[in-house]
Order: sequence, then structure tokens, then C-alpha cells
Amino acid sequence: MEQGYLTLETGEVFEGVLIGANKESLGEVVFNTSMTGYQEIITDPSYAGQIITFCYPIIGNYGINALDDESISPALAGVVIGDLCETPSHYQSFQKFSDKLKQAGVPGIVNVDTRLLVKTIRSRGTVKGFISKKAEASFTKDEKAPLWVDQVSTKKVQFFKNNGPHVVLMDFGYKKSILTALLAENCAVTVVPYNTPFEKIKSLDPDGVLISNGPGDPMSLQKWFPEIKKISQNYPTLGICLGHQLIALAYGAKTEKLAYGHRGGNHPVKELMTGKVKITAQNHGYVVVDNSIDEKVFNVTYRNVNDKSIEGLTHKNYQIQTVQFHPEAHPGPSDTAYILTEFVSKIASVGETRYAIK
Repeated sequence: MEQGYLTLETGEVFEGVLIGANKESLGEVVFNTSMTGYQEIITDPSYAGQIITFCYPIIGNYGINALDDESISPALAGVVIGDLCETPSHYQSFQKFSDKLKQAGVPGIVNVDTRLLVKTIRSRGTVKGFISKKAEASFTKDEKAPLWVDQVSTKKVQFFKNNGPHVVLMDFGYKKSILTALLAENCAVTVVPYNTPFEKIKSLDPDGVLISNGPGDPMSLQKWFPEIKKISQNYPTLGICLGHQLIALAYGAKTEKLAYGHRGGNHPVKELMTGKVKITAQNHGYVVVDNSIDEKVFNVTYRNVNDKSIEGLTHKNYQIQTVQFHPEAHPGPSDTAYILTEFVSKIASVGETRYAIK
């Protein structure tokens, strides 16, 4: 291992030791507050193009197993760690964390003062960073960000047979755990590319549609808003994370970027109907703007306890529900797993009363 640097576009330089792939990397530097679940985090497609800073001080102590990847290959730009454990201890472990990064072509840097880095991000806002062997970097302010969703979404239709209701999962960068949760509820699932039009969805004859999580600015997908609106008007629809934002935007709302996002497994969310607080898993940098929601169209169902941001919506006329958090968690608490269960129960009873195609 050799000396390396994380240089921020705001001028701060953090020294450490390089691990993983032997290459330089540029990305948006974000932080995750989860205490466990590093394998799921680095394989979550929603981190495409980002450099993850782990707040928890030691990473790698239980190794990498064959079960917990959330995608086939990590799409993140890099990893920043305080202390790396190279001697993992777990009966399911078959690989070290650093070897996982190297295999996936992802660079990392360890022995970094992650506490100071997180404090810097919280004061500066989310910034770009550059992992390199040199303590210098060049940042282009006006460069156009790639459409990350296009890079992580499936390119072909995939069908998973089961005996229950049929769900079309629109893949904007879905986590494997969403599919696993649907299959556990006995759903037959068809995974389709994010840009699948309404007519194609119609030909698949689903009982319900799930619009998944994914990376990037939801406004970069503006050209697909009309299709998303048409789909959600014709089929019971659940939007998760990015899917929540896309549905809101499709019905005329607006989104904005948070200073440093919500990422971790400990975010408190209040269910407004019951007053109960749920602890949720989250991973997003954008939120739906509060006063942009048409109260004649949507009810706000959940709010973030910390910053009061919108965490969930239900449509007043169509069977549409959205949540900003991840009900399937993994990693994270299972407080809101009932959301997926209730969605499946609703579409299971659709049968002959299924929405008429307009």
C-alpha cells in the first residue's frame, strides 16, 4: 500500500493510504452513518459516481460474503475509511474488504480522519473529491454529469416466476433486496429498463408497478415524466427513494438538493396518520420541495423528524404510494417492511377490478 490523498474541490486535502484499484477517481464525496452493512452499501447502485465516506471508524471486520451484494458490480467512484480491518472474522466471510474493492475496480483510501472529513462536508455541503497519489486535482465546474441511471439499469427484460401477483419493477438502479422482498411475498416479478414506455408495461399485464431507487438528479430524467405519470395512473404504483421523487415530479412537484443528503440506517421518520416514529434506512441527496406538492392531489404521509422534509406521499384518486426511505432496508432496521407487504396485499386483490387502461 502506498500513500495517497483525497483532495476536495474546496481546497482541503486528506492524507491516507491507498487500497483497492490502482487508479485515480473523481466523484461526489458523501458520507454514510451506518454501523454495519458496508458490503450492501458499496454495491448499492444509488452510489454510482460517488465517493463514500464511512462514519463508522472500522470497516472490514466481518469480511465479504456471497449473499449481501445489492448489485452485480459496484458503481461507486471510491471509498474513504478511517481504520481498515484486514483480518476479518465471520463464518460466511470469503474475501477481505480491500480485495472486494480491487476486484470491482474501485479505489479507496484508508487512515483518513473521517470525522474531520464529515465535519467538512457538513459545513461545506456535498463537494467533489479526487482520490490520487498526488495532493492536487483539477475540477471542471461546468462539466455535464453523466446519466448514472443509464449506466446501472438493466438493458433487458428479466422475469422471475412465482405464484402470486405480477409486479413490474422499473429498474432505475434497484437494490437486489427489493426484488428479494417481492419474491418473498410470492410475487412474480418482471424487471424492466428504466426507460420502458407505458405501452410496453401494458403488454406485460402487471397487477402493480414498483418504481425503484437509483442514482443522480431526478430532473435528469425529465423526458420520462409523462410515461411515469401514465403508468401510475393505470396501475397501482409504489415509488421508493428516486421512485418517490420521480412520481412527485411527474405530477408537477419540484425537487431540490440537500446540503449533504440522508445516508444511513438510523434516520427517524414520523408516520403522520399514527404519530409513530420509524427508524429507516436512507440513501438520497435530493428531496421533494414541500410547498410544491398540490394538496388537492397528494397527501403527505411521512416526514423526516430531523429536518421535516417529505418522506412519503399517497395520491388522493389513484392507487399511488411513495416513500423516500427504503422499506426493504438491508442494511438497516425493518420498521417499515410492512409497506411492501401492504402494497403486495393491495395488488393481490386487484383481480377483475384492475384499473381500466385509459
